[in-house]
Amino acid sequence: MNESSEHHANESTDRRTSEPTGRHATESTDRRQGGPAPSRAIEVPGDRSSVAAAVMRGVGVRPAWIVLGGLTLAWAVASALAGLPTLPWWLRYGPLAVSLAVFGLPHGAVDHLAPARAAGRRPTATWLLAVGLLYLVLGSAYGVLWWTLPVASAALFVALTWFHWGQGDLYALDALGARHLDGRGVRTGTVLVRGGLPMLVPLLAHPEEYRVVVGAWVALFGSELDAAWLLSPTVRGALGGGFALVTVATLLAGGRRDGDGVWLLDAGETVLLWGYFLLVPPLFAVGVYFCVWHSIRHIARLIAVDPAARTAFAEEGPLPALLRTGRDALPLTVVSVLLLLAIAVVGDIVVVGDVTVAGGIGTQADLRSAAALYLVFISVLTLPHVVIVTWMDWAESAGLARLVDKQ
Repeated sequence: MNESSEHHANESTDRRTSEPTGRHATESTDRRQGGPAPSRAIEVPGDRSSVAAAVMRGVGVRPAWIVLGGLTLAWAVASALAGLPTLPWWLRYGPLAVSLAVFGLPHGAVDHLAPARAAGRRPTATWLLAVGLLYLVLGSAYGVLWWTLPVASAALFVALTWFHWGQGDLYALDALGARHLDGRGVRTGTVLVRGGLPMLVPLLAHPEEYRVVVGAWVALFGSELDAAWLLSPTVRGALGGGFALVTVATLLAGGRRDGDGVWLLDAGETVLLWGYFLLVPPLFAVGVYFCVWHSIRHIARLIAVDPAARTAFAEEGPLPALLRTGRDALPLTVVSVLLLLAIAVVGDIVVVGDVTVAGGIGTQADLRSAAALYLVFISVLTLPHVVIVTWMDWAESAGLARLVDKQ
């Protein structure tokens, strides 16, 4: 490629990645030059990319570092002073319970509005119907799969979450202006590493608790999880060694491309998450991560694609922007919680009496079943949610979309 062509390609890439309304809005602008624009296109105030970076830093990165960094340090100190502490049941299951209403479940409850906003459009009945049908078809299909093949469905849930949580962190680094991810291999490695930290690393350090949690999912459907081979020290050692090599190789490859401030953040977060998931018990660790890391970063993305929330963030700060996004998420969050409760009652999954009797405490088996039901329910919602987020990547020419655009 000659110098002129390279300059033109870089200029085109810069315009695409900084375009405030995404690929579809660019196409709308092109149409506007040759004819009238569609009536539903909207003007977006400000530069979306700069606002997205500010929101991601203030909302998605700093709180996550404070909470997970503090927990990692506290757990390391407690372990050094008094041996491995044991969490009480209410604290172990607490983050999952909180995620029903705060950040966790609600972060996907704006999916009916997010695709249109990512494309620079106002959500219309057509957008809402398309998202509704997507959730109905994919969610029902996954529900049937759980009923017929629970072990395979559990494996799919782990793989799907691995992919999606890596996808979320890849977008967050893009939003912060990462230049070290300018390459298909580094981007693929980042998805693999960032998703594997919460999904694989807990298995390495806490195999029995990992097995109990996953086993509870399939037990809801009358099956048993036979994973003795996966829990063996030899297999876990091979998985851990291989994953550590991929982690180091990905970070080194990114550093050679551009060891800027975002690369340092990437490396620091990777080290932090390795320590966090090695030290902290899996159910509690993943529950906190789900709320404070993954969900808040997606909520930061929702703020960035919503013109009103962006304006609120710029003029009033993070809290009004979060409240606006929370208002958008409230209706479907309530519907989801009611549906989950209905499934629990109809399926007789949770023995409610043991929990609500005065002075009584639900057995650990009850809590495990309740948590398993919630996570299976989350898995059914995760499949269409991943499709929505992947579409948003394409609309914004970010995240996974740049695996195609970037060479």
